[in-house]
This record gives sequence, C-alpha cells and structure tokens, in this order.
Amino acid sequence: MISVLLLFSGLYALFTITLWLIWLRIPSGIYVGQPAPPLPRLSVVIPVRNEADHIADLLADLDRQTYRHFDVIVADDASTDQTAAIVQAFIRKASFPLTLLPLQETGTASPKKRAITQSIRQATGDLIVTTDGDCRVGSGWLESLAVFYRQTGARLISGPVTFLPPAGPATGRLFTALQTVEFASLIGSGATTLHAGVPTMCNGANLCYEKAVFHEVGGFAGVDHLASGDDEFLMHKIARKYPSGVRFLKNPDAIVLTEAHQSLTAFYNQRRRWASKWQAYQSRWPSVLAVFIFLSNLMPLIGLGCWLAGLITGKWFVISLLLKVLPEFLYLRQILLFLQKKSLIPAIFLTAVVYPFYVVFFGLAAQGKGYQWKGRKLN
Repeated sequence: MISVLLLFSGLYALFTITLWLIWLRIPSGIYVGQPAPPLPRLSVVIPVRNEADHIADLLADLDRQTYRHFDVIVADDASTDQTAAIVQAFIRKASFPLTLLPLQETGTASPKKRAITQSIRQATGDLIVTTDGDCRVGSGWLESLAVFYRQTGARLISGPVTFLPPAGPATGRLFTALQTVEFASLIGSGATTLHAGVPTMCNGANLCYEKAVFHEVGGFAGVDHLASGDDEFLMHKIARKYPSGVRFLKNPDAIVLTEAHQSLTAFYNQRRRWASKWQAYQSRWPSVLAVFIFLSNLMPLIGLGCWLAGLITGKWFVISLLLKVLPEFLYLRQILLFLQKKSLIPAIFLTAVVYPFYVVFFGLAAQGKGYQWKGRKLN
C-alpha cells in the first residue's frame, strides 16, 4: 500500500511542479495602446437569467471601457425578475450600442448555448466576447483582448477569472476564500495546459473568439444536447482545427471578477454541473486528466484510512501528504499573486485539507444525472 500511495503522490507532485513551471513561462505583461489598424470590432455577448441584482453594474463597467470599438448584446433567457427592464433603461444612456435580445422559455437542453448562438446571429463584431451577467470587468478589459488578438492572431482567447473580495460574516468570508483558491487552481490548470498545447478547460465568463471560426467549426453542433460546456467544448473544437490558435491572456487588465456562492445548494449545483462535463469530452487528454486528479485526491483519503487502521505508519502518511501539499502551495501561490489575491495565500493550506474530500465527492456526484440551475432542472 505504501508503494501505491507514494507512487500517486510522487506523480501528482511532478505534475503540479510541471504546471508551476509552465505558468512561469507564460508571457505576461500589461498590453497598452490601441492595436494597429484595422481595429477589430468586438461584440460582447452576455447571456442572463434573473440577474437584476448585477447586470447594471456590469453595463456600467462596459460604459467605462478604454476600447470603444464594441457593441453589447444582452440575451435575456426568460428572466422572471427586472433584468430586462434594467437593460432597457440602460439602453437610453449607454455610450455604446446595446441590444436586448429577449428569449422565450422553450425547454431546450442547453439554454446558455441557445442564448449565445442567437446573439452571434445578430452580432456585428469580428470577435465574440462572452461574459456572465453577474461579472465585473476593469476599464482595460476589452482593450487587453483586442491588443492581444492583434498581436497573436489567436482564434480563441481564454481570459482569467476570479472572485470578488469576500464580505459579510466570517463564515461567508472563509467560504469565499476557499472557493477563490480552488477556482484559482482551475484557472491555472486551464492556462498551463493550454500553453502546453493540450487545452483542457476555460471559462465562459472571460472568453473571446472569432465569429468566423465559431461558424467554421459548426458552433455548438454536436454538444448542444449538453447543458454545460458552452466554453470548453467550443474551445476543444477550435483547438482541433487550429492547434496553435488557442491562447491564454495572462494580463492583469484582463481579469474578470464574479461573485462566489454563499449558498451551499448553489455551490453544489454549479460544481456538479462542471464535474459532469468530463464524460462528454471528445478529446482524450481532458478525460485522462480528470481521472488522474480524482485518483490523486482519493489517495490521501485512502492513506488516512490506512493510517487510522494501522496499515501504515504516520511517517509514510505525512510524507505522501507533503508530496501533495508543498508543490500545490508553490503553484497556487503564483496564481493567486497574479490574480491579485495575495491575502488569500494562507488559505491554500486549509484548501489542501478540504480539497480531497471535495474532489472525491463531486467526482462521484457527477455520475448521476440532472441538477438545478437558474431555477431549471437540467440534464
């Protein structure tokens, strides 16, 4: 048992150190200045459902963009609150072209993919930029995307996402801190595997791609029956056609902020939705990686059980644990520094304790079908 435990711990340590080194090699910097003409026109697509508490803040952020060659389409997916009315009121004062696209309830398997597809049909931009209605963006967000696109010619650009600073009671701040560290690991993994030429994940809250290439790969055809994956499945399709055409934008100006969940139910449904995607990957590498991460986080739990049962000594359990935790600390510390979350670095150790239970739980929960999302039951 000791040999199996150390083997997985050693492989995971090597994997994490490799990600850390790749992250350090991703070019970074603050891209300033307008790109060379012709200036790419961006269409920002925002699929929303019941975002009355957040959409005005996002639209105000877009009003302050330093890059002005863009329009915005808010696809309102049958909201039952005041989302549509808020967008309509903002249209009258917006300094950019703003369109409200109302969508009716249809019972589609993937409401978000439908909203994005219908928005792209109306989009006038050369590039499609997607984000979510509960996000916040800095004034240089669109400029960083446009300049990076002109510099690299990328067909798809994946951008960084993190959570807004924690607020409220101590328990809520702790929950937000744990989510932020965990989410940083996902953003870092997506960035590093993408830079290594084997893209695994990205996030639709900060995604940019050519409208022409969206049509060229058939949009969401083939994955439109799946509720989730409007970001990753599209990235995989584009990467298969243009292996060097997908890039990660490591630029602090490009960071998109969103709210962490304060409800365990909402957190559960989102993470189960994310975890359920691995079975549908057409590329082998993301599925292999998902299984490897699951087993690597299962090993500490098995090691703990073996130690408590007297099958191994505490020394070997601690060694296997350090092989996992120390490389994770080096890696996640670097990601959090980039995301401007230095104060959360100590939370890495607490996350390391919780994460194995979390991964194993959601890995098993994802084997079932169906979850609640935005007031709907989806498969």
